Formats: sequence, structure tokens, C-alpha cells
Amino acid sequence: MLSVAGVRGDQVVANDALVGPIDSSDEWIRRRTGIVTRRYARREVLVEDLAEQAGRSALAAAAIDPARIDAVIVASISWMQTTPAMAPLVAHRLGCGPGTAAFDINAACAGYCHGIGQADALVRAGTAEHVLVIGAEKISDFIEPTDRTMSFIMGDGAGAAVVGPADEPAIGPTIWGSDGRLHGAIGLTHSWLDFKTAADDEHVPWPTARQDGPSVYRWTQTALPQLAEAAIAEAGLTPSDIDVFIPHQANLRIVEGLHQRLGFRDDVVVARDIVDSGNTSSASVPLATERLLREGLAKPGQLALQFGFGAGLAYAAQVVRLPDAVGDAGPGAPGTPSGR
Repeated sequence: MLSVAGVRGDQVVANDALVGPIDSSDEWIRRRTGIVTRRYARREVLVEDLAEQAGRSALAAAAIDPARIDAVIVASISWMQTTPAMAPLVAHRLGCGPGTAAFDINAACAGYCHGIGQADALVRAGTAEHVLVIGAEKISDFIEPTDRTMSFIMGDGAGAAVVGPADEPAIGPTIWGSDGRLHGAIGLTHSWLDFKTAADDEHVPWPTARQDGPSVYRWTQTALPQLAEAAIAEAGLTPSDIDVFIPHQANLRIVEGLHQRLGFRDDVVVARDIVDSGNTSSASVPLATERLLREGLAKPGQLALQFGFGAGLAYAAQVVRLPDAVGDAGPGAPGTPSGR
């Protein structure tokens, strides 16, 4: 990776602003998820706007002209159109040429890591020289305030990385897969087909995000340690070689539990961006990476284990060497005085 960048929703939403409709408390949310605040984008800001901002910042940090980008991969579950994809629009906005391949990935919270795996393969194969990977979400558009499974978890944002040639491999083999036995454990309340089949006088509510939290949590306790260990082993490393741990920011309890179980060194740096940003789905891993580098908690060149998992259940992981360049996060980013 040559650079990483990120942008978060510009509205800071504290737990107290959400607890009324779910008859809960700030203390309950903190204990259950570790989240203190999350970021929502303003109504007029669209997910493609967030994707463009993150992509532009990553390109600037890498000092790569958009015309040199051979492919743009956008991971998202909150793009409002089934077709056309978001990626061609974002590529055009960024100034990429008409010969730039552009396509979307819908792998939920694992989407960014899927994109990094595909970008790595394209560069290694010589199909592309530079690839822009973006994870972008505006999940606040799909939240039902009274839902106790997800309404207080999700946030808005976008993260991006530029992948290009290197003298030595800096992205390890991608370990990915899915567990369709839990296909319905995370997703929308109902299909868009319900709008088509409803009677003229029947009200069909807007689909919103739901999850079977206990089932997903139980799955993570077995599947995620195996995923992490496989990604490290396929990179020819051991847990003690890992300098930085960047798991999907789904739940702080899951993050801390994996940190304790995987046999890392005592000084391993652990991403905890969920505390201030919430769960930003496909944007989660790049946003956490950007923050660690921007705050100086992680350093360029260090080895990081990153992985994502989510609806499907889809998952992907790889070991990466952290890039030298970090994009401008803009005013109000967590970890800066204006962001507190």
C-alpha cells in the first residue's frame, strides 16, 4: 500500500442522543459495545461524496495522478442504486481516465479487505499498476431508532488506500470466505421486492439494518481466531511478528477478546477506533488504519494484521506493511483537539 486516508461523518452523536427510543442508557451501550460516540454525515452528504473525499485524500497522499489509476474498487452496502455501480461515478469525479476499470464490492464489513486482496492480485498479475480501494458507508440512512440490535452501533465514513508496485511484497496472501449458514444473521429487515409486490394501499416501511447479535458473537469466537491465525501463517509469520492489530471495528469486546487470544507481543498496537467512530462497516479497517498512523500510535513500515467480517457472513484478512503516506483527515477527526 502506498497510502491510506479517511473521512468521517461531520456530526458527533453521543450515546445519550440515541438511548431514548431503545429505552437504554449510555452505560449499557458502553458496556455492550465500547462505543462512546459515532459519526453521522449530514442528510445532504451522500455515500458517494464520502467515497470521493477519501479517495481524493489517498491519491494526494500517495502523490499519484488520478490518470495513473488503472482500477477503482469501491466496497459499500449503503449505495442507494443496484445499478450502475458507485465506482465508475467516483472514478469520474476523481479525474480517472475513461480506461479505468471501476466496480463495486458488496461484502459488507469485509468489503475493504476483499478489495485489498483483489488490488494486490491485479498488481501482481500485471493487469494494473495502481489501484484505488475505497470502503464507504452512510449507514445512518438505514437505521431504525427503536431497534436494539444495531441503531446505536453504526456510523458513517469512508476510507481509501492506493495499492501499487513495490520492490518487496507488502501485502500478504488474502484469506477469505463466507459462512452462508448465517446468511440472515445480519442484513436488512426485508427485500426491495416487498415494495414491488405490496398492494396499492399497503404501507411498506423503508428497510433498515438488523442483526442477530448473539449468533454473530458466537460465530466470531471460533471463526475469527482461525481467520487471523491463517492470515498470519500464510504470510510466513507468527503472531509475535505482528506490530499492529487492525480488526473490523464491530464491537470492542470482540476486539479485546481477540487481542488476548492471539498471542501477540505485549507491545502490539491495537485499533480501537470504534470508541469514537462506531462501526462503519466497509470503511472500518481503513479508518482505523488512518487514525493509528495519523496519531503516531503505529508507524509506516510496521506489519499489521487486518481483517473484516460481516453480513453473509463474509470475511477476509491479510497481513500488510503499513504505508508511508497518510491523507489529510480534515477538521474534526477523532484524535485531534477539534474532534473531541
